[in-house]
Amino acid sequence: MELRNIAIIAHVDHGKTTLVDELLKQSGAFRDNQAVAERAMDSNDIERERGITILAKCTSLEWAGKRINIVDTPGHADFGGEVERILSMVDGVVLLVDAAEGPMPQTKFVTAKALALGLRPIVVLNKVDKPDAEPDRALNEVFDLFANLGANDEQLDFPHLYASGRAGWADETLDGPRKDLSALYDLVLRHVHEPAQVAHRHEPFRMLATTLSADPFIGRILTGRVEAGTLRAGETIKALSRDGVKLEQFRVSKVLAFRGLSQTQIDVAEAGDIVTLAGMSKATVADTLCALENEIPLPAQPIDPPTISVTFGINDSPLAGKDGTKVQSRVIRERLMKEAEINVAIKVTDTPGGDAFEVAGRGELQMGVLIENMRREGFELSISRPRVLFQDIDGVRHEPIEEVTIDVDDEYTGSVIEKVTGPRRGDLVEMKPAGVGKTRIIAHVPSRGLIGYHGEFLTDTRGTGVLNRVFHEWAPHKGPIQGRRAGVLISMESGTSVAYAMWKLEDRGHFFIGVQEAVYTGMIIGEHNRDNDLEVNPLKGKQLTNVRASGTDEAVRLTTPVKLSLEQAIAYIDDDELVEVTPKNIRMRKRYLDPHERKRAAKSA
Repeated sequence: MELRNIAIIAHVDHGKTTLVDELLKQSGAFRDNQAVAERAMDSNDIERERGITILAKCTSLEWAGKRINIVDTPGHADFGGEVERILSMVDGVVLLVDAAEGPMPQTKFVTAKALALGLRPIVVLNKVDKPDAEPDRALNEVFDLFANLGANDEQLDFPHLYASGRAGWADETLDGPRKDLSALYDLVLRHVHEPAQVAHRHEPFRMLATTLSADPFIGRILTGRVEAGTLRAGETIKALSRDGVKLEQFRVSKVLAFRGLSQTQIDVAEAGDIVTLAGMSKATVADTLCALENEIPLPAQPIDPPTISVTFGINDSPLAGKDGTKVQSRVIRERLMKEAEINVAIKVTDTPGGDAFEVAGRGELQMGVLIENMRREGFELSISRPRVLFQDIDGVRHEPIEEVTIDVDDEYTGSVIEKVTGPRRGDLVEMKPAGVGKTRIIAHVPSRGLIGYHGEFLTDTRGTGVLNRVFHEWAPHKGPIQGRRAGVLISMESGTSVAYAMWKLEDRGHFFIGVQEAVYTGMIIGEHNRDNDLEVNPLKGKQLTNVRASGTDEAVRLTTPVKLSLEQAIAYIDDDELVEVTPKNIRMRKRYLDPHERKRAAKSA
């Protein structure tokens, strides 16, 4: 059967996963009465809740007697480690652009990678049935984007379609029949060539491992495109590292391929097809799986270096072990090492004490997703503030700079520009109108300055602003960046918070905890009005006497506490503070709970 391998790339929320659902439906990959979840490709709980794609996934469908393998890619730059390698498996890309928003930063990140690999994109202008859609403007912006990214003449002469993924149609013209997606299937078959690997079908087997995952029943599994030859289950092959070192020799226990949404066992894997193999114990992403006589590894994409690191430690607070079942450092280490195996963008190192682990990755979102997954699995952790990693280039200290694209209502532009370029040391690159009453701001800002900024940005823009960031370059260190301005309210007692005590303390700041919540000495319970930390007693009840007077027992009315999400808490804390993460609670605390130890540590620092 003839093959086509394509990837679908788009910015977060431009409708990529919804479009894949429709493509599968219309090609007959589902039965008419089959129960299929909405956004079937986003299978992970966190992907569903946040509406983002985190892991690249494959699916496959048949159209006009030909098989089309489709890879759904993540849009967030934090998961960019996935994207680059995925694109090396495919021969064409479908770039999906929201007809109202136009091409966005994360589109730019993936598109730059696709153009550099010489892929010729198909552009689909999605959501053209939205009232604010401007497909012609969006199309011109895509052309400009390709030109800026250095596309060649062949890539600039791209075919385009108008579509609505949700309504399930795509047409070559705006006033087309709007019936189904057949125009898209046909364009893919015409425009994307058959994999060149098909010609190498009679050579010894070779395949580059692109993604790694673990299956509870068959163990470690690697997915990639077969570069040459054929393979059946039961055959013995070997794994070579990127340097050509033999890692292991193993018997292939299963050969699986994507058929619809599920993986099915197949008899033989042929050159050009995207398949999954099981049976290996050491081979990982970027290794070459090949026949025993082959000695030369396939060229693999280098993995971008991590830009931030976070310390994962055991939870040693007085409330440790109340919620979670996995609390020992040994168990935490095993879980982190397993994650580093599957997710090549993450690096884990032990700290000297052995109770904590340094985890380096591509961004706050990636770290937040890992911590969220672990707490759902029953882990208890203490997490430090994210630190940006620096590089020495020619003896000069360099730090990561991100390109930030902000879409904001005109009335908030002043405060946003002031925050980004002032205390956060950003450089304003461009500012232009982006539709009625909106402005688009593009700035280059050090990663350090963006830690914890998102929450403040949403407050400044009353929740209407959209901020996107993507790694831009390494640049010389920009000097000190101011941290959090306010001090915190620290509990000086352990017990359960009391309404009367908190009511009396309300003029000192706002609280992160409510009434009747467990607190302990050294726990952060609120933000102080001033810039110094203040120790307070949230347990102090009212002294009762036997004298009663009218007016002394007025009702206690408390302001609603501010509950921080996991990412907000991690971005909020200072260097001498930690976030305590358990399956049921997120608390903030001082690194040293005892006030005397805190003073000693502050002095020695």
